[in-house]
Amino acid sequence: MSTENAQPLWQPDSERIADARITKFQTWAAEQHGAPAEGGYAALHSWSVAEPEVFWKAVTEWFDVRFSTPYARVLGDRSMPGASWFPGATLNYAEHALRAAVTRADEPALLHVDETHAPREVTWSQLRQQVGSLAAELRALGVRPGDRVSGYLPNIPEAVVALLATAAVGGVWTSCAPDFGARSVLDRFQQVEPVVLFTVDGYRYGGKQHDRRDTVTELRAELPTLRAVVHIPVLGTEAPEGALDWSALTGADVEPVFEQVPFDHPLWVLYSSGTTGLPKAIVQSQGGILVEHLKQLGLHCDLGPEDRFFWYTSTGWMMWNFLVSGLLTGTTVVLYDGSPGYPDTGAQWRVAELTRATLYGTSAAYVMACRKAEVHPSRDYDLSSVRCVATTGSPLPPDGFRWLHDEVRDDLWIASVSGGTDVCSCFAGAVPTLPVYIGELQAPGLGTDLQSWDPSGEPLTDEVGELVVTNPMPSMPIYFWNDPDGSRYHDSYFDTYPGVWRHGDWITVTSRGSVVIHGRSDSTLNRQGVRMGSADIYEAVERLPEIKESLVIGLEQPDGGYWMPLFVHLTPGATLDDALLGRIKQTIREQLSPRHVPDEVIEVPGIPHTLTGKRIEVPVKRLLQGTPLDKAVNAGSIDNLDLLHFYEDLARKRA
Repeated sequence: MSTENAQPLWQPDSERIADARITKFQTWAAEQHGAPAEGGYAALHSWSVAEPEVFWKAVTEWFDVRFSTPYARVLGDRSMPGASWFPGATLNYAEHALRAAVTRADEPALLHVDETHAPREVTWSQLRQQVGSLAAELRALGVRPGDRVSGYLPNIPEAVVALLATAAVGGVWTSCAPDFGARSVLDRFQQVEPVVLFTVDGYRYGGKQHDRRDTVTELRAELPTLRAVVHIPVLGTEAPEGALDWSALTGADVEPVFEQVPFDHPLWVLYSSGTTGLPKAIVQSQGGILVEHLKQLGLHCDLGPEDRFFWYTSTGWMMWNFLVSGLLTGTTVVLYDGSPGYPDTGAQWRVAELTRATLYGTSAAYVMACRKAEVHPSRDYDLSSVRCVATTGSPLPPDGFRWLHDEVRDDLWIASVSGGTDVCSCFAGAVPTLPVYIGELQAPGLGTDLQSWDPSGEPLTDEVGELVVTNPMPSMPIYFWNDPDGSRYHDSYFDTYPGVWRHGDWITVTSRGSVVIHGRSDSTLNRQGVRMGSADIYEAVERLPEIKESLVIGLEQPDGGYWMPLFVHLTPGATLDDALLGRIKQTIREQLSPRHVPDEVIEVPGIPHTLTGKRIEVPVKRLLQGTPLDKAVNAGSIDNLDLLHFYEDLARKRA
């Protein structure tokens, strides 16, 4: 599939390549650290994985990482899991995130936009002052290094201030979006036992106000470790009894004090989607996130002080943490708190126009929704500032690449990226100096030895295999919470290939060095030994105007057979008649392979997702195999639990 792309969709011109920060880094690293001066990105990447200690030392020097005590060596132990980075070093993430306040005090650090689409500015000096004040108050409340601080917050400036103040005191941040129900939040926060909870009275979404005060009351009752609750009045209500008011904690003019913590000191806890049990509580380190995000945002995303960085996300998704790290590069970060489709499907493009975003990130699903809704971004919005549109969450289909190229700008850098909550970063994606081929991620990231392996651990080129990473990355989890012997961590990534990270995605690494993501390997379709990612099916089927969304499952049968149903959620007014059935099968037969024509096409009332918008293939597969609903899925992690009863009933009938 991938190697058929003879011509790139986009190619950076010589001026863009020369101006890219990654080019300047390579020239400097060649002079200072022996990196290859010639050979472009491919040579730089090869050096970065062959000489990881030299590469990561170079990253810390290039970005002027401030170690308050020096490190003994870059990589104390490179074994996985358990790699030890920069032993002996101390630093503080928040200190680096606020460095631009010294030189650019009155310029915007944050631009906040809600559904009124009127940007509100927080300058660097205002951000630093609020963080300094709140950090002092957290210390006064008894928050000490290692204590957990939680946020039940929308994507607002207060959430950024709370994260940075927590990091400043050496606390451990964790957050959920306020559209999460109480059970979902408690499944996460009860694991880590927070001492402070930042909450809102509600949020605005889709043109409506959503009151969350009852949920907050329930959270307070079920989190016995809380010493303080801080109320942020998004809807303008008074602080409930016993809660502290946000403005009282953030008004003092106090210089921030940054606790100097070990490199591997925990920074935050993120959560896996938790579709089949309690979400995994993934802990990443202050230093690991700092250097990984400087590399990813400063080199791969090419962000700097003159940029404006907008990614549509919520505080319940790792992309929010990634977005906040834009501050590390001195970039103005754009926070949009609202529906992606309000007042219409073009909402995100309007925000990009209003804020003059230079890098705009969104989901592949949003791009395809805009295409289906016949949105015309370049016609209807001034997107002249947007240099790059990046997508993640699922693979961007080829039609998505073409649509962005045709409807936004033909010289647009399109960066489809793929990583995971597990590393809070990208394994592969944006490289400003490389061409873009339709349906492909540009290349693996620097310092990331990304490979495609067959079941016996042999690397593959131009063939589908397991996504593995054979070098440690600084942002890999330092541990999972409540996993004292490390067994859950080990079983999640290292049980297939000892000492090598297996992520659970099928990928192709092409002979030109680009990457194609095919979907999750534990839900991959395997017909007669021919493997295909579910994403390939969705990309083909959802081109049909009658198909709103689809879900495909491959089930091994007890008799050795294989049943592959395709579930389709139709657009209003469409009917699954023989004509549509025939076109679905013909589309798959002609565009993919005759082997992957589904055994049945079944109309469903909707496709279930995780709370972060991913289709839940594996739990549906388990339901169809007869696993009871309460064992197949964690109810609190699903956007619409009622939809699962359809699949449960279907399994019962088939049995």
